[in-house]
Amino acid sequence: MSRNVWRFCLVITVLLVAWALQSIYPPTPRDLIETFRKEAEYTDTNFNAIVERALALQQANTNQPFQNLLAAVGTSDLSKYFPSLVDEDVADQNRHILNEIQRKAASRIKLGLDLQGGTSFLVSMDTNRLANVADKAHALEQAVEVLRKRVDRFGVAEPILQPQGENRILIQLPGLSDADKESAKNTIKKAAFLEFRLVHPESDELVRQGIIEPGYELLREKRRKRDRTGEPDSQIERVYLVKKGPEKGLTGKYVERSGVFADPVTGMPKISLRFNSEGAALFADITRENVGRLLAIVLDGELYSAPRINEPILGGSCEISGDFDIREAYELANVLQNPLEAPVQLEEERSVDPSLGRDAIQSGIKASIIGAASVVVFMVVYYLFAGLVANVALLLNIIILLGVMCSLGTTLTVPGIAGIVLTIGMAVDANVLVYERIREELAAGKSVRGALASGYSKAFGTILDSNLTTLISSIILIFKGTGPVKGFGVTLTIGLIVNMFTSLVVTRLVFDWLLTRGWLKGFPMLRLIHGTKLNFMKHAKIAFAVSWSIVLIGNAYGIYRGREVLGVDFAGGDRQGIRFAQRVEVEEIRRAIRELGLGEATIQYQKDPATGHESLQITTEVGSGNKVYEGLKSRFPQAGFERISLDQVGASVGREIQTSAIVASLLAMFGILVYVAFRYEFSFAVGAVMALVHDILMTLGWFFISGRQMSAPIVAAVLTIIGFSINDTIVIFDRIREDLKLGVRGSFTDIINKALNQTLSRTIITSGTVFLATMSLYLFGGGAVNDFAFTFLVGILTGTYSSIYIASALVLWWHKGERPKIGAEVVQVQEAVAKA
Repeated sequence: MSRNVWRFCLVITVLLVAWALQSIYPPTPRDLIETFRKEAEYTDTNFNAIVERALALQQANTNQPFQNLLAAVGTSDLSKYFPSLVDEDVADQNRHILNEIQRKAASRIKLGLDLQGGTSFLVSMDTNRLANVADKAHALEQAVEVLRKRVDRFGVAEPILQPQGENRILIQLPGLSDADKESAKNTIKKAAFLEFRLVHPESDELVRQGIIEPGYELLREKRRKRDRTGEPDSQIERVYLVKKGPEKGLTGKYVERSGVFADPVTGMPKISLRFNSEGAALFADITRENVGRLLAIVLDGELYSAPRINEPILGGSCEISGDFDIREAYELANVLQNPLEAPVQLEEERSVDPSLGRDAIQSGIKASIIGAASVVVFMVVYYLFAGLVANVALLLNIIILLGVMCSLGTTLTVPGIAGIVLTIGMAVDANVLVYERIREELAAGKSVRGALASGYSKAFGTILDSNLTTLISSIILIFKGTGPVKGFGVTLTIGLIVNMFTSLVVTRLVFDWLLTRGWLKGFPMLRLIHGTKLNFMKHAKIAFAVSWSIVLIGNAYGIYRGREVLGVDFAGGDRQGIRFAQRVEVEEIRRAIRELGLGEATIQYQKDPATGHESLQITTEVGSGNKVYEGLKSRFPQAGFERISLDQVGASVGREIQTSAIVASLLAMFGILVYVAFRYEFSFAVGAVMALVHDILMTLGWFFISGRQMSAPIVAAVLTIIGFSINDTIVIFDRIREDLKLGVRGSFTDIINKALNQTLSRTIITSGTVFLATMSLYLFGGGAVNDFAFTFLVGILTGTYSSIYIASALVLWWHKGERPKIGAEVVQVQEAVAKA
């Protein structure tokens, strides 16, 4: 590396690390009340009193800082203290300002719901209602912003709203209290598709005769008749013949403000609406032209009221009266303030108790520390000083990885932590490839400088090929995965790219600097495996037959288990985790669920290996989760049941996850097939892909035999196995190709055996370090990570084995033992020289 290139790389590295550190800060959330005090642009005695009240409320209720601060503010106007945060388009300035301050106080490292607790909803829009919208993608983005304004009223820190596909929106509300969950669900589901339609002038007579004129439809206004105390005691219904479309196109999109007030006569809550200038003009025209007629107010297809137009209304405002209680009125006013252009349907709901999130954080951090420490210690012990340099690069790898994730706004989930730990393990591979190459060059008699340059040069192609093939899988995870699978794919993709930079650039910078100072005199390293001459191909046929037999047995058992192997993510349904004080027998719980009128349930007690806590896991049909939970609490009060998680997944979502998993796997293998065929020969591509098929089926076979259920994180594990396995295979294929091009003498069997022995040390070291990192996840990760880690542990062993006895063996048999075309010219020259 020349001096100018060295300086350029050093500047880039320093700037990149500095940028990453700046992106990560602050890594933990700041105190909300303290941030509120510091961010104020003006203070007075009233402001100081607000802070004092908030601190007092915080001592009584430490889990609701936003609500405490909102209560302390009361009727005070915060706009004079935070003028730069004022948004004139927002009705509730105080709530808006507090939301902005809460975002400033939040950590730059965004934690997923599985790490901090909360609730997520997956909703789909009725795209048939978007027929008049030219750009449906724009309509979906508009819906995201509308829903964001709606959920802001709940005061959660960093709500996440993301479009999913063409017509879905993922809404994550971290830290949402149980009291707000149902209200949040209702607020999100209401499209608030408000229409003002005219009632037919002869509505009563036509309804009585059963005549429905073209362009009209029957709508029912339902009201609950109330007793003297205001409580409902019966229901009355009136039917109207109403136009099918809004008059003059007057809909909720023209509403500027909405609010709640009490009827001065009845005391019942009503909703006031104020139109914008365009809507006011339309409303004035309608009321001027239709005095004496009834004007139906229709919300989401339901008739709320049909008042008579007594005179033109020119002020641009109106009222909606309905059978609301005060909570319903405020929810409706909120959604009318932020109307959607089409109805939405709730397809999936997931909730995690904050205490479970804290356990996940603790177990995730513990697993990460143990996994990283095991890799760090191994590298220092085995590669000595060079291992220390690799560990410095590994530290920078993690810093840059987190910096990129923070700058992109990526949410860190439990599978994301798994991705980081896996990245730590796989980061070793590139360094091992370089160091083993340097060892070979030194053994060939080269100087330290020459061995260093040659080692990096020869390892570059292998590192590039192995990382690119792994990237194929990780990128497909991003585009085809959902939820935690996508998060894992993002983490792994960023990690692989950063790995290449730190292993090829950062470590080279350090070694070149030491060389120029004259401080690097040698490359001392331990060597456990050297000069092996194992005949791997001798046992290839037996190994091939045995492994495929195990594949058949394992997957046949999976078929025998049937739908039992499919978790909620695939089959759909309601899955809930319940904490308990006293254990209840499974059969008693099953009997109680049957008495509730529900079908068969999957019930099992699970022990978290990381925390040692046991929980009850119950899976029932879609929409039955709350009924089951309340029924069990009532039936077994002594058990002290407390729900800590709830996943409600519709059958359509489950089918889509299955489809996306299959498509992602096929696309990954096709991409790898094309790339390997381009870089090597078609026979090598076939061997690589068949080894991947073997690894997937072998891993699934052991997974089924272990009695586990398929879930979304398992899809991530399987696709990661594809990446790991092809990485190992490519390293071996690269050495086979190199030996062929060098014209190494011997049969093709001899060359393959030689390449396998040459890469044996690297294979054991890389697989061993990844195995150590993943084992820490399995033993200490807990929760969903345990299934992921188990799957990947099997995949590591299977992938290492298949690179030898499936991929390499198939290439050998494809050519019937004859040398392929690679390096044929060199062999011809050697033969010509020998004859001469």
